Amino acid sequence: MDLGLTALELARIQFAFTVSFHIIFPAISIGLASFLAVLEWRWLKTNDPVYRDLFKFWIKVFALSFGMGVVSGVVMSYQFGTNWSEFSRISGSVTGPLLAYEVLSAFFLEAGFLGIMLFGWGRVGPKTHFFATLMVAVGTCISMFWILSSNSWMQTPQGFTIENGIIIPQDWFAIVFNPSFPYRLAHMAMASFLVSALLVAATAAFHLLKGRRDALVKKSFSMAMWMILALAPLQMFVGDLHGLNTLEHQPAKLAAMEGHWETNKDHGMPLYLFGIPDMEAEETKYAIGIPNLGSLIMTHTLDGEVKGLKEFAPEDRPNSLVVFWSFRIMVGLGVLMILMAVLGAWLRKTDKFYDSVWLHRFALYMGPSGFIALLAGWFTTEVGRQPWVVYGVLRTKDTLSPVSAEQVGLTLIIFVMVYFIVFGVGIFYMLKLMRKGPEFIHSAPHSEQAVIQASKRPLSTIDDENDLNKENPKQDQENQK
Repeated sequence: MDLGLTALELARIQFAFTVSFHIIFPAISIGLASFLAVLEWRWLKTNDPVYRDLFKFWIKVFALSFGMGVVSGVVMSYQFGTNWSEFSRISGSVTGPLLAYEVLSAFFLEAGFLGIMLFGWGRVGPKTHFFATLMVAVGTCISMFWILSSNSWMQTPQGFTIENGIIIPQDWFAIVFNPSFPYRLAHMAMASFLVSALLVAATAAFHLLKGRRDALVKKSFSMAMWMILALAPLQMFVGDLHGLNTLEHQPAKLAAMEGHWETNKDHGMPLYLFGIPDMEAEETKYAIGIPNLGSLIMTHTLDGEVKGLKEFAPEDRPNSLVVFWSFRIMVGLGVLMILMAVLGAWLRKTDKFYDSVWLHRFALYMGPSGFIALLAGWFTTEVGRQPWVVYGVLRTKDTLSPVSAEQVGLTLIIFVMVYFIVFGVGIFYMLKLMRKGPEFIHSAPHSEQAVIQASKRPLSTIDDENDLNKENPKQDQENQK
C-alpha cells in the first residue's frame, strides 16, 4: 500500500486526526460540566423549575460528549506506544507521571461522582447531588490542568537533565509550571467555556427561529450570550499575553504565524491580514498588511524588532503556510464572537433580544465556530512547534517507532472509517437532542414515586423526568410563561 507518504508523515497525520476528533469532546465536557453546576446551584437557590429542566436536558449532551471523549482519548493514548515509542522511551519519565497524576487526581474524581450525577437524581438528597455535579466539574478542570501541563512542557521544557540520551526530571515544580503553562491553561479553559456557550446559544437560537419563546429557550439564550460577552474579549487579552510568551520562548513559531521572514532591524514589523507564505521562496506572497502594527502587538512599540524565519535554519522552521492561516482563522472567529456578543448586549437594551431574527441566525451560524477556533488554535500550537516534539530538545523524526508506511497507512484508513461511523452516530444523536430542545418537566423531582420508578429504569434519570403529574396542565402553563 503506497500512499506516497513516509511513515513519519502518516504517523503525524494519524495523530492529528485522532487528537482533533478527541479534543472537541473534552472541550464540551469541561464547559457543560460547569454550566450544569451553575444550573443546579440556581435551582437549589431559587427553586425555579426552569433551571432544573435545563439541567435535565443538558446533562444528556454532557453524558454523550463525556463518553465519546473517554473512548477517543484512550485510543489516542495507545499511539504513544504504537507510533511514537521512542518519544515514550526518551521523555516518558516526565510525560508519564504527568498523565498518571491526571488519572489519579482527576479521572478517578470524575468517575467516582459521575454515577451519582447521572443516576442519583431522586436517589440522593438535592445537596448531595449538587456536590457530585460540582466534583465532576472540578474533575474536568483538574484533568485539563495536567494535560495542559504535559503539553506545555513539550512546548517550553525546563526542570530536567539529559543522561545517556534520556530526559530525567530534576525539578517537578519547574516542569509542571513551565513558562507557557499559565497562558495555555487559561486560553484552553476559556476556549472550552466558549465552545459550550456557543453550543447552548446556537441551540436556543434555533428554537427561537422556530418560534419558541418559552422560559427554557429564553433562559438558555440569555445565559449563553452573557457568557460569550464576558469571555470572548478576555480570551483575546489572554491570547495577546500568550503571543508575547511565544515571542520569548518560541520565536520561530511566532515568525511562522506572522509570515515574517526578514528581521526588521530599522523599521516596524507589519501585520499581514492576507498572504501566502512560500517555504521554498522564503517569502510571503500577495501580502496585504498594516505597517508597524505587528511590532505594536508583539513588542508594544511601533518599531520593535521581531526575529524573522530566516534567522533559523531551514530544518528548524515550522510550516508557515499552515500556522499563518490557522492562526488567522482562530483570531477571525474570535472577533466575530465579540461582535455577536456586543450586538446581543445592545439588543437587550432595545428589548429586541428575543425577537431579532438576524441575531438568532448569527448565533446559529456561530454555533460551530467554537470548535473550529479550538482546532485552529491547536493546529497553530502543534504545527508551530515542529520540527520538535520537545521544543529545542527532541526532534519529531527521532521519536518514531520502527514501523513502515504501509502499517501506519492501513491503521490510518481503519481509524478514519471507524471514527466516522462510531463518533458520527454519537454526534448525530447529540444534534438530534439539541434539535428537539429542552422540555418542561411536570413531576416533583424527589417524590417517592419518582424514586421507585427510577430504580426500575436507571437510565430514566438522565432522560426526561417521569411524567407522573402530566395531568397538571396549569403548572405546565405557568412554566411556559
